[in-house]
Amino acid sequence: MPEPAKPAAKKKEVKKKEDPKAAKKEEKKEEKKEEPKEEKKEEPKADAPPPAEPAPAEPQGEPSSQSDGLFIKKPEHVLIEAGKDVTISFQVDGKQLPGKPTVKWFKGKWLELGIKSGQRFQFKDSFDKEKNIYSYELKIGKVVVGDRGDYRCEVKAKDKFDSCPFNIDVEAPRTDESGNVLEAFKRTGGEAGKDEVAGELDFSGLLKKREGQEEEKKKKKDDDDDMGIPPEIWEMLKGVTKKSEYERIAFQYGVTDLRGMLKRLKKAKVEVKKSAAFMTKLDPAYQVDKGHKIKMWVELSDPDLQIKWMKNGQVIKPSGKYIFENVGKKRILTITKASLADDAAYECVAGDERSFTELFVKEPPVLVSVGLDDQQVYVGDKVEMEAEVSEEGAQVIWKKDGVELTREDAFKYRFKKDGKKHILIINEATKEDAGRYQIFTNGGTSEADLVVEDKQLEVLQDIADLTVKAAEQAVFKCEVSDEKVTGKWYKNGVEVRPSKRITISHKGRFHKLVIDDVRPEDEGDYTFVPDGYAISLSAKLNFLEIKIEYVPKQEPPKIHLDCSGKEQENTIVVVAGNKLRFDVPITGEPAPVATWMKGDVVFTDTEGRVRVEERNELSSFVIESAERSDEGSYTIKVTNPVGEDSATLRVKVVDVPDPPEAAHITKVGEDWAILMWEPPKYDGGMPVTGYLMERKKKGSMRWMKLNFEVYTDTTYESTKMIEGVLYEMRVFAVNAIGVSQPSQNTKPFMPIAPTSEPLHLTLEDVTDTTATLKWRAPDRIGAGGIDGYLIEYCKEGTDEWIPANTELVERCGFTAKDLPTGEKLFFRVVAVNIAGRSPPATFAQPVTIREIVQQPKIRLPRHLRQTYIRRVGEQVNLVIPFQGKPRPLVTWTKDGKPLDPKEVAIRTSDMDTILFIRSAARTHSGHYELSVQIENMVDKAVIKIRIVEKPGPAHNVMVKEVWGFNALVEWEPPKDDGNSEITGYSIQKADKKTMEWFTVYEHNRLTRCTVSDLIMGNEYYFRVFSENICGLSENPGLSKNTAYIQKTGIICKQMNYKEHDFRMAPVFMTPLVDRTVVAGYTTGLNCAVRGHPKPKVIWMKNKMDISGDPKFLQKNSQGVLTLNIRKPSPFDSGTYCCKAVNELGEAISECKLEVKAPQ
Repeated sequence: MPEPAKPAAKKKEVKKKEDPKAAKKEEKKEEKKEEPKEEKKEEPKADAPPPAEPAPAEPQGEPSSQSDGLFIKKPEHVLIEAGKDVTISFQVDGKQLPGKPTVKWFKGKWLELGIKSGQRFQFKDSFDKEKNIYSYELKIGKVVVGDRGDYRCEVKAKDKFDSCPFNIDVEAPRTDESGNVLEAFKRTGGEAGKDEVAGELDFSGLLKKREGQEEEKKKKKDDDDDMGIPPEIWEMLKGVTKKSEYERIAFQYGVTDLRGMLKRLKKAKVEVKKSAAFMTKLDPAYQVDKGHKIKMWVELSDPDLQIKWMKNGQVIKPSGKYIFENVGKKRILTITKASLADDAAYECVAGDERSFTELFVKEPPVLVSVGLDDQQVYVGDKVEMEAEVSEEGAQVIWKKDGVELTREDAFKYRFKKDGKKHILIINEATKEDAGRYQIFTNGGTSEADLVVEDKQLEVLQDIADLTVKAAEQAVFKCEVSDEKVTGKWYKNGVEVRPSKRITISHKGRFHKLVIDDVRPEDEGDYTFVPDGYAISLSAKLNFLEIKIEYVPKQEPPKIHLDCSGKEQENTIVVVAGNKLRFDVPITGEPAPVATWMKGDVVFTDTEGRVRVEERNELSSFVIESAERSDEGSYTIKVTNPVGEDSATLRVKVVDVPDPPEAAHITKVGEDWAILMWEPPKYDGGMPVTGYLMERKKKGSMRWMKLNFEVYTDTTYESTKMIEGVLYEMRVFAVNAIGVSQPSQNTKPFMPIAPTSEPLHLTLEDVTDTTATLKWRAPDRIGAGGIDGYLIEYCKEGTDEWIPANTELVERCGFTAKDLPTGEKLFFRVVAVNIAGRSPPATFAQPVTIREIVQQPKIRLPRHLRQTYIRRVGEQVNLVIPFQGKPRPLVTWTKDGKPLDPKEVAIRTSDMDTILFIRSAARTHSGHYELSVQIENMVDKAVIKIRIVEKPGPAHNVMVKEVWGFNALVEWEPPKDDGNSEITGYSIQKADKKTMEWFTVYEHNRLTRCTVSDLIMGNEYYFRVFSENICGLSENPGLSKNTAYIQKTGIICKQMNYKEHDFRMAPVFMTPLVDRTVVAGYTTGLNCAVRGHPKPKVIWMKNKMDISGDPKFLQKNSQGVLTLNIRKPSPFDSGTYCCKAVNELGEAISECKLEVKAPQ
C-alpha cells in the first residue's frame, strides 16, 4: 500500500525542479531551521518522511503512559489536498504481544474516531502469520478542512501499551500547476480553429498568478510559525489574563518551547482580530442520536449578509431534510431525521469568512431480531450459524462458551456480513467445536447449541454377485449415505487399477466398477472398501462358459429359471420407485412365443411403464418405477408346436413406511419433555426397525436430530432444552428400505418445571375456627414463575385433603377459615404455575383448632414511659400495642375520668390501640390511664402528656442601681410559664436616642443582671424575654425606668470645618474581559466598580436582564462584582453587560463570552 506522505514529497520535488528560485528559498528556510535556538526543538515536516528517531513532542491531549515500543512502522505526517482520499497505516510487532491488540484512533485529545466509522472513515486490519506482524489502516475519504489537526493511535494488549502521534494538514485544492511559469502565459483574441500563435500574451494573468503564489508562500510561512500548536490552543492562549495560566496550558497540551510561544503570542496580541461577519460562530462539534433532529446556528453582525451552508465542501440546498431559518441576526440550519450519512463536516460561509463544525450521529442500540438456531452436524461438515440484527453494518461479538472468538483463533472461524445478517462460518467442524455459541450486540444477545457427532456411514445398496458370459460386461454397483466418501476396489485382496477394460467411477453416493469384455481370469471376489471407515462390501464374479452342443431341430419350449422348492415360483423384492426387469431365458425349436400375465390380465404392450421386450432366447418383463399396485404373482407362458412351459414369479414391492401418527408431548420438565407417538399404519412391506426424532425452536426452519441410532420404543425423552423456549418435535419411521416422511409436528410446547416446595411453613395463629399460616417462596422458581399458592388440610387419620382456598393466593400467608373446632388437622401448601403443582410443604404434627387463652399485656413504647411533651397546635398520635387472647377489653381514662370523644379519638384493633388528638391544647395535659382486661386478668399503663407553649413576658422589669458605666436590672418571673419550666432570660438594651436594641445576655438563669460598658452621657432602656423549651416569649418585659450614665464634666469644643463631599458617579476600575471557556465547567465574570452612594448593579446578557435567572449567581463584595455561571453550555455564549447606576449617573462594562464544547 503506498504511504500517504511520499506522494506529497514527490510533488514538492517536482516543484523544486520547475521553479529554481523557489527551491533556493526552501533551502534557505531549511538552513534557518537548522540553526540552534534556546528551548526549542525541531519538528518533523509534513512533506517529508519522519526521521527514524521518535517524535520530540507529543501532541495535545495524548495521555502520558510508558511506551513499550510495539511499533515496527509508525504512522507518518501527511499533507493532503482537500477533496482527496488519504490513508494512514502502521505495523505492530506481534512477537511482543500475548494476543491480538486493541487499537484506537483519536483526533485531538479525546475524540475517538471509532464512533465515526462509515463512508468517510474506514478501518482495516490484517495479520501476517509468517512474520507475526499486525497491520492497521485508517482511510479518510474526501478530506475537508475540518479534518486538519493532530491525531494519535493507541495500541493496547493486557499490560502492553504504546501510542504514536501524527498530523494531517489539509491545503486548498490546486486548480493548475502554479510552478510552471510558461503555463501562465496565454494568448487572447484568438478564435476557435485558428493557430495558437495568434493573439497577445496575457501578462496581467501572469502577475496575478505570481501574487497568488506569494500569498500561498506567506500563508505557509505563517503556518510554520505556529510551532506545531493547533489554532484552537492559540485562541485559548489569547484569552488568558494571568501569567500563571500560560505555564498550566503549556504543560497540559505538551508545549515545550514556552519562550517561543510567548514571543509568538505577544505578536498576535498586538491587534485583536475580530470576526467582521460572525458575532457567534458554530460550536466546534455537535452530537445527535440517529433519527432525531439537530439545529446549528450562527449570529451575523449584518442581518442583510448572505450566507451559504456547506457539507463536506458541497453546497446544501433547502429541502425537507435541510431547513433554513432566519430569526433576526440568527441563521439556523435544521437537519431532520439525522442518519449516518449526515455524519460529516459542515461550514457556514458569509462573504470571505467561514465557520466550521463537525456533526456526530450516534446510532441507537442494535437488537437481535432473528436469533441463532441449534444445530447438529457431523465431523468435517461446514457449519454456518446465522443471526439477524436490527441495523445494517452493526458491530457484533461472537463467543463460544463465554470466550470471545476472533479471526486469529487458528484461522478456524470466518465472520460474514450480509446486510443485517451476521454469519459465523466453521469450514470443517470437529468435536472440539461443540458448545454454546453466543452473539452480542450493544442492545441484545442470542445463543444456540452446536452438537458435533462422528460420521456414521450407511450402506444403502450392497454389491450383488454376478454371473457373466464371455465378452459380456460386468457391473458392480453400491450406494452409501455420504456423497463425499471415496473408496478403493480390490480383487482377491489386490487393488484394482483402471485400464482399457476396467472403469472405476464415483457419482454422488454411487460407486461403480465396470469390466468390459469379461474373460475367465476376471473371475474372483471383488471388494469395495470406503476410505476412513472399517466396513467393506464384497461380491463374487462368476464366469459362465458357453458349451456348444448339438440341438435337434425340434425342441419343446423350456423356461430356464433358478426355482426354489418343488414349485417353479420365485419371489422378487423391489423397492418402490425402482425399475424392475425380469429377464427369463427360454429355449425351444422352433422359437417359442412368450406370454406374460398377472391373473387374467395379459401384457402385450412393448412400450410404456409396464412392457414386454422380446429378444433371441430371452423374454423380458419391465416395470418402470414400481408401485404398490404392481405387487402380485406374474406368470410367463411359452408355447411352440412341440409343447409349452410356464413359470410363476412373485413380485413384492417394498417401500419406506408411512409417517408415524399422533405425535404429542405428554409431560415436560425444566429442560426435558416426553414425546409419544403411534406406529405407522403401513410399514412399507418391511418391519419397522425404529424411529428417528427431530426438534426445533418455534419459528425456526432448522431441525436438529435427537438420535443417530434408530430408537425402537414409541416413547422418547428429549433433554438439554432451554427452559422458557417454545419447541416443536416430529418423528420419522425407519425400515430396511429407508426413512419415512416426517410425522405432523407436535403442538408447540415449552420446557418448564414446577417450582420446588415452599419453605419454612409455620403456624402464625389459631382460633376456634381459623388458622393463620405463613411460609417463604420456593428456593427454585424457574422460568414459569409462580401463579400462586394452594392451601389444603385434612383431618388426622384420613387421606382426604380439602382445599382451604378456591382461588390461588399470591402472598406468602393465608388464614384458613370455617375450620371444625377441636379437630386435629394437617396443613400443606403447594406452589402452582403453568407446569403444575410443586411438592407440598407439610406440617410434621397436626394442629388442634382451639383458641389459646393468653394473659393481657401492654407493650408500652420506650418514649411513652417518660412524660410525653407536645406543643400547642401539634397532633398527638400514640400507638400502643398489646397482647391477649381472646380479644381484650380496652379502656382509656384521664385523671380517673372517662375521655371526651369530641376532643380525643380512640381506635382499637386486635393488636393495638391508638389515642389521637388533632390539635393539642394545654387542657389536654394530664395522666392518661390505659386498661386491658380479659375476664378477671387486667394490665394497666399510665401515660403522662404535657402540652406546652411559649411563656409570657418577664414581669416588673426595673433598673435598680446605676454606678459608673454599669446598671443593675431586676425583674420577676412571668406570670405564665407556658406549662413548662423557665430555662432562662434574654436581656437587651437600647439607647434612648436611636432605640436600636442590642442583646446583652442570653440564657440568663437569674432574675437580675448587671449591664456593663455603657456609654457616658447616654440614657438606656432595658427589656427582658422569657425562655422555655418552646423558645423565647412573644413579647418582652420593658423596664419602667431608664439608666442614665452621667458625664464627668469634660467639655468638647467642636471644630468648624466643611465636610468633604464623597459622592461620585459610578466608575469601573476593572472592566469585564472577553473570555472563552469549556462547556460544563462553572465559570465567572469579574469587574470592579466605585461610586457613592452605593450604585445599583444590573447584569444583562444580549441586552436582556438576567437578575431573576437562577442559573446566574451575582455577588458584590466591597465593589468587586462577580457573575457566576453554573455549568455553561454553548447556548450561554453571547455579550454580557454590567450596568452600575446611582443618582449621579451610570457606567457600563461589556464583554463577550464564548462557550466551546469539550474536544
